[in-house]
Amino acid sequence: MVERYPLLPLRDVIIFPYMAIPLFVGRPRSIRALEEAVAKDKMIFLAAQRDSRVDDPELEDLYPFGTLGQIMQMLKLPDGTFKILLEGKSRARIAEFIRGEDCLFADIVAYPEVASGGAEVEALMRSVGAAFENYVRLSKKIPPEVVASLQSTADPSRFADTVISHLSVKVSDKQEILQHLNVIERLDKLLLLLERETEILQIEKKIRNRVKNQVEKSQKEYYLNEQMRAIQSELGEKDEFKKEFQELEKQIVAKKMSKEATAKALSEFRKLKMMSPMSAEAAVVRNYIDCLVSLPWQEKTRDALSLPRAEAVLEEDHFGLDKVKERIIEYLAVRALAKKIKGPILCLVGPPGVGKTSLGRSIARALGRKFVRISLGGVRDEAEIRGHRRTYIGSMPGKIIQGMRKAEVRNPVFLLDEVDKMNADFRGDPSSALLEVLDPEQNRNFGDHFVEVDYDLSDVFFIATANSLHNVPRPLQDRMEVIRLEGYTEEEKLNIAKRYLISKQAAAHGIRAELVTFSDSALFEIIRHYTQESGVRHLEREISNIFRKLAREFVKRKKRIEKTVLEAGDVRKFLGVPKYRFGIKETEDLVGAVNGLAWTEFGGELLTVEVSVLPGQGKLTVTGKLGEVMKESAQAALSYVRSRWAELGLEKDFYQSVDIHIHVPEGAIPKDGPSAGITMATALASALTGKQVDRDLAMTGEITLRGRVLEIGGLKEKLLAARRAGLKKVLIPRENEKNLEEIPAAVRDALEILPVAHMDEVLENALLGVAPREVGDASAKRFSEEALSH
Repeated sequence: MVERYPLLPLRDVIIFPYMAIPLFVGRPRSIRALEEAVAKDKMIFLAAQRDSRVDDPELEDLYPFGTLGQIMQMLKLPDGTFKILLEGKSRARIAEFIRGEDCLFADIVAYPEVASGGAEVEALMRSVGAAFENYVRLSKKIPPEVVASLQSTADPSRFADTVISHLSVKVSDKQEILQHLNVIERLDKLLLLLERETEILQIEKKIRNRVKNQVEKSQKEYYLNEQMRAIQSELGEKDEFKKEFQELEKQIVAKKMSKEATAKALSEFRKLKMMSPMSAEAAVVRNYIDCLVSLPWQEKTRDALSLPRAEAVLEEDHFGLDKVKERIIEYLAVRALAKKIKGPILCLVGPPGVGKTSLGRSIARALGRKFVRISLGGVRDEAEIRGHRRTYIGSMPGKIIQGMRKAEVRNPVFLLDEVDKMNADFRGDPSSALLEVLDPEQNRNFGDHFVEVDYDLSDVFFIATANSLHNVPRPLQDRMEVIRLEGYTEEEKLNIAKRYLISKQAAAHGIRAELVTFSDSALFEIIRHYTQESGVRHLEREISNIFRKLAREFVKRKKRIEKTVLEAGDVRKFLGVPKYRFGIKETEDLVGAVNGLAWTEFGGELLTVEVSVLPGQGKLTVTGKLGEVMKESAQAALSYVRSRWAELGLEKDFYQSVDIHIHVPEGAIPKDGPSAGITMATALASALTGKQVDRDLAMTGEITLRGRVLEIGGLKEKLLAARRAGLKKVLIPRENEKNLEEIPAAVRDALEILPVAHMDEVLENALLGVAPREVGDASAKRFSEEALSH
């Protein structure tokens, strides 16, 4: 009789009658077939795929014979798939294949099991049972309980299906057993299959035994060879490693190490002599002794103590950077007077491209010392600094000891680059490991986990570099002498390009420097419209871009390189459309828009603060991806304005009838810090009173609730940004007036810098028209419609 059931295609598995098996179902059509079966009588037809890689099988992709099964349990998993428990009921064959809209069906013909017996069946069952028992003994993957349960199975059909379900054979072999309806034929085929698999298992066992015997033979040969070496040693015969050991011992004795290191090296050497040279542990010990011997324990370079020479070298390599150069000259002067001083530990902090890394190399050249650089960017393992203990496979010294081995002297200039880019995780904090390295009182006895003996780092000239100190722990900052490298002015960039960058890029592109001349106007054009940075890295990149195009032009025309002079008008031809707008100040005086100044790791930036006043109920909205400190500055600025309502000519409760929105443009860039406090307060006062703000003015400073203007950092970078934007006047905190001495004269001359101590002074200079004390009369002590419109 033909009946229709949902069809579940199976991959790499055959289900036999009487067999219960869990399955995971994930294909949409298969899940729908399960739901159809559960909705009716839980009966489903199971057919194996010929190719398991087919996701949506057709009739020709399925074996025609399968098993009619029943869903015993069904569980939906969090990922949308189902876990089911199926039990086979009877063999069946596909009479007709039906592809539904969202699942497969099959009209099937079921073949109930027919009882059979007789002597032949009994003999085949005994033979299959014995063969299966032998298979289980060789395989060791099937539990013995299965054999015991088979002995109590009297039904030959169930007996055969149970045996084949436990065999590790191909799906096609199992399918062939499933398709045999005659029990005698099924048992006969099963017996042949068992004998074939048993033979394969016996061959595998022979191979394993042969490999095992070979390994035992190798171990035996190793033991005998060791005995032969011992006998040869007793007889005084030549030892192939004797000469090598003698040379190593001479190196240990000749190397003037510390007493502790010498004792440790000789102790390890004695262990090495008793080991087999081919053993893994001997390689570890030999590597350790080589590390100790290769370290510079007494080797030093003599410092070049000539101050004029050092000044000439530093000036030749870098323009400006007077603080660092002065510190190096001071060190040399003290070094000339005192025979023994501790190595300095400097930390150069500044934006990218100002020459921190190259300055370390220049310092080494000025001192006549060797130079070693290690990059700490991305280092997150404490063992990278202190080394790995020798108990670990592949252990090695840390970066400090490796750098000293590379330097081959004990007093190099050691540059720790990007010290602010280290991270901590479960493996430790590398910045904590640096505390000992950079402490003059402790680095005389630096302990590396691999070396295991103290090493003296007191003669090393350490230089660390960082873009910002925010990510450097305070204890580490405390151990270093911090020297800040501010950004370059336009004139300094012009000089750097003329003295260093143009000749360097000309040589790199195969063009003689004297054949290409950049006018000052061309260089200013590049600096102002194609770069926006504190350093000169992008400037060098743009100069390189021009030289590449010149080289292509010379080669393409196949003519002799002629002298070329680049003017400002030629820059666009080589570099394309200007990338930045120089002089980005507003074109007109606005209400509620004030130029602020911000400091970033990449230099100073102009930061416009905008305020809109709308009818509302006293809500303050702050946008522009601002940090918590900047949001608090906005609150403080509003509180100050509210406290000065009378002086500003506002109603006492003006804030209750309006909503105030403070926005800082470039909303995708995170911003934080207190130095925009007076900028926000000025923008609020302007928007609420309707007074315009001077477009040529910028300001920076922290505000208090009482209107005091507090000191800020990054003054030079901020003034450079104001000058770059074409502004004329800058308001700074009076407490920062002392820092003006460090500002280049060109910047001071280009800007009118006004120190202020109170917010009243800020408003007096920023708001156009009338002074703040006159605002009340002008505004008639009423919140005007004009202010609301702004």
